[in-house]
Amino acid sequence: MLTALGLDNLSEQVYRTMLAHPQDGVAALGARLALPEAQVRQSLDTLSALGLLHPSADREGELRAVSPEVGMEILMARQQAELAAQQQRIEASRAAAAQLIAEYADLRPATGHPGVEQLVGLDRIRDRLAALTRQVREEVMTFAPDGGQKPENIKAAKPLDLDLLGRGVRMRTVYLDSVRNSPHTVEYVNWLAAQGGRVRTAPALPTRMIVVDRATAVIPIRSDDTAAGAVVLTGQGTLTALCALFETVWESAQPLGSTARPDIHGLTPQERVALALLGEGHTDDAIAKRLGVSPRTARRIAGDLMERLDARSRFQAGVRAAHAGWLTP
Repeated sequence: MLTALGLDNLSEQVYRTMLAHPQDGVAALGARLALPEAQVRQSLDTLSALGLLHPSADREGELRAVSPEVGMEILMARQQAELAAQQQRIEASRAAAAQLIAEYADLRPATGHPGVEQLVGLDRIRDRLAALTRQVREEVMTFAPDGGQKPENIKAAKPLDLDLLGRGVRMRTVYLDSVRNSPHTVEYVNWLAAQGGRVRTAPALPTRMIVVDRATAVIPIRSDDTAAGAVVLTGQGTLTALCALFETVWESAQPLGSTARPDIHGLTPQERVALALLGEGHTDDAIAKRLGVSPRTARRIAGDLMERLDARSRFQAGVRAAHAGWLTP
């Protein structure tokens, strides 16, 4: 029952038995649980490392189990610290990969970089993507930051999806949280999941991106105009960074059927991203594009956040959010 808090089943049994029979030593614990003494001692080491055992004040040289109330607080505090550290690692990986993407975003058609192919115009982009779709053998990873999908795009995508999944290709896609408000997109995503595809959503995505077989990536030159041009990246170092970016975003993203819990400040993931963008001085239109929502919705989110912070300006909202710890990962 406590595996989610970092305690394995065997150590949990030993801990429960020590609570019920505080006088038992190693031999008695082993006899009660039908375990070798070596396994009991290994579990005692685990419990000690987790802070669930303390030296006994009554019996010198022996250990006692801390009360369940204290023990659960210790385990939950440790879990929260690990989650915070994981979040920091995710943010560091996201920042490093985003910087890498930004370096390629300014490439021009005349680029001579090895491992970089420039595609200019929508026709060339579509032709290259079609070729990659035919060549894919194992996996496709996609960031889709455009919000709700158009019905005509969904209709065109379904035959390609069926072809890939029918060939046993693993498909993982991250959409924006805002697609949850698009009925036809939700219907398409549920259909895709029924065929074997996997879909999650995130409050914001760094760029549109398709990674094929962890060997080829396609990203747009300009995030505000994906039809203007794209680059095809095949360098090993570049692909390693982009795959790491996808995995970190995927791990923190939510399955479409689940609801993300607000943080300790009552902020949803979408509100956290909006607040960070407000603090960076982005306009409602820019925030709307990043979140995949309408400018009206972006204004409503910004207004709600300012009201909760009792702020009269966006600058004041950013200052108060920072002081209150709302912008801390």
